[in-house]
Amino acid sequence: MKRREAFLYLTTIGHKSGQPHEIEIWYVEHGAGFYLCAEGHERAHWVQNILAQPQVTFSVGTRDDPQALVPRSAAKARPLHAERDRRLHHLVTQLFQGKYGWSSGLLVEVMPLEEAPED
Repeated sequence: MKRREAFLYLTTIGHKSGQPHEIEIWYVEHGAGFYLCAEGHERAHWVQNILAQPQVTFSVGTRDDPQALVPRSAAKARPLHAERDRRLHHLVTQLFQGKYGWSSGLLVEVMPLEEAPED
């Protein structure tokens, strides 16, 4: 039986519309966090949404069952900065390279709220 590929389903709030928007995206995990890679960098609408409103929801699963691995959860999202988050940025880049053979883009952290550090 063929294993189905898992995706992260990220729901952001539109920075212009105020409406929820969901995307299906590749991801890697590290510790309690989930990491995404935006090929369009800050031009990606979902990244613009995060910059305006970092509170998001997400789940992890398959196309048939988007909550199969991680049920819908509240989270805080933020872009990683290559300099300020140097070690984490390097590690997540390596995880993307290992899993997908690709890591070219803006890395974004999605941290479940119960795990997110206070500002």
